[in-house]
Amino acid sequence: MILNKSDKNSIEKTAEFLCNGKIAIIPTDTVYGFSGIVDLKSAKTQFETDSKIRAIKGRAETKPLIQLIARPEDLKLYTEDEIPQNLLKKWPGALTIIVHTKHESPLAPNAALPTIAFRCPGDEWLRQVIAKCGAPIFSTSVNRSGQPVLDTTQAIQSEFSKEADLIVLDGDKKNALPSTLVSIENGNIKILRQGAVKL
Repeated sequence: MILNKSDKNSIEKTAEFLCNGKIAIIPTDTVYGFSGIVDLKSAKTQFETDSKIRAIKGRAETKPLIQLIARPEDLKLYTEDEIPQNLLKKWPGALTIIVHTKHESPLAPNAALPTIAFRCPGDEWLRQVIAKCGAPIFSTSVNRSGQPVLDTTQAIQSEFSKEADLIVLDGDKKNALPSTLVSIENGNIKILRQGAVKL
């Protein structure tokens, strides 16, 4: 299915697809991304959307997917790490923060992971979609693993229209930068990838 981000019911439709375990290609505040809902312990059904996304991309199991959250304060649900205020002030925005997973995290298959990368995106439409899902959603760039990121709607539709359940269009994303990626170790910030947000 193809939607335009500007369509009247695009938020509701996108959230509906994601909540049913479908894989969507959606615009973010950086590049287009594959997304699927993250399984929570409280969910009756485990969709394992991360595995579905990896199968489409051909991505190695050792590379975890970023998780997008609707509100900066939601991060407290998943980690007990103290995040420096100068980082939190960048949210919502194109900044991804790797944190240690809380022992009693509501995340299901990911609870065994020692760290998870979270981002509260700067795009309000996307934050509303996530909020309606009631859970984080995965996000990873739209491309085959090892190939360039696709930055035009034509290329995305041509390559993935038969594999993604939903594609939401919002124009081309040429020259868009990925999010800045940082980790927190003993209260110190380590920049792993300098992207759209300058630190």
